[in-house]
Amino acid sequence: MVNFIEAQKPLLSRLMKMAGLRPIELELEPGTTMHVWAPKHHVGNKGGITVSPTEPAAEDIRRKKKKKKKKSLESRPNVVLIHGFAAEGNVTWQFNFGVLVSRYNLYIPDLMFFGKSSTASPDRSPDFQARCVAAALARLGVSRCDVVGFSYGGMVAFKLAEARPELVRSLCVSGSVVAMTEAVNREAMDRLGAGSSAELLMPETLKGLKALLSVSMYRKMWFPDRFYKDYLKVMFTNRKERMELLQGLLTSTIDATIPVFQQKIMLLWGEEDKIFDIELAKKMKEQLGDRCFLHGIRKAGHLLHVERPCAYNRQLQRWLAYVNSAEGADHQAS
Repeated sequence: MVNFIEAQKPLLSRLMKMAGLRPIELELEPGTTMHVWAPKHHVGNKGGITVSPTEPAAEDIRRKKKKKKKKSLESRPNVVLIHGFAAEGNVTWQFNFGVLVSRYNLYIPDLMFFGKSSTASPDRSPDFQARCVAAALARLGVSRCDVVGFSYGGMVAFKLAEARPELVRSLCVSGSVVAMTEAVNREAMDRLGAGSSAELLMPETLKGLKALLSVSMYRKMWFPDRFYKDYLKVMFTNRKERMELLQGLLTSTIDATIPVFQQKIMLLWGEEDKIFDIELAKKMKEQLGDRCFLHGIRKAGHLLHVERPCAYNRQLQRWLAYVNSAEGADHQAS
């Protein structure tokens, strides 16, 4: 019997390729491979990775035009989209990448144990995920970028910005926290009536998956049970490793500190987010200081980029346009 969720993936991959993106697998170190959707100018005619292309021997007009076009593409601002915990990159950002590809070089990595990314390393921390993203971007020749992170991907984005301020120019984060402290985790689980984050985020039954979608969205949406069954089979793979990732998130409340970020930060939030509510976002904005901004989207929950993609895309485009403008660059430099 056809799995509807699995059957969607070839179509989604085709749409991404039509938009000018290509899947690339990068071996970052022995035993660690990251899968990234990247602009097609990184891929040679035979599908190989082209990080530092050589000059063509023939000086014919066609190759000159191709080289000029390639340089034009490479000069565009770089934007990295980091997914959350329920799905890999292309599934998470399927309603958002299309509005960005004409203006930006998009990079959509699959974090470790999502999609085709895997590692033999025992490290399960968001710091490790951030190091892998940074290593993949370095392999692709990206020296400066704006990073967009959702939920778990937002935590990775914060770690990346903290560790590599010369790489990350700005952050746009949704439904996330700088660090998942024991206090924040306990408050969220008590409010949602869940025993643990693993119970909430790694459901094994239809009831559990329905509960997760219910707290993740503002609107009550109906799907046939067949949809939920197919989703459980496809989206919650590598269960052991992902459970370990959740354990690797937790930070002692006593040891937790708020870093001083050099970047401008946009907190783009669903006003009806039940997992990380808008009050938590307001508190985080105050902690992060004057370089942090908060914009709430009405009638949207945790999955705001899926539930209200037009509103989310509009605000994200405004943010990226600002940080890439002369005014934004001047403020950033100061």
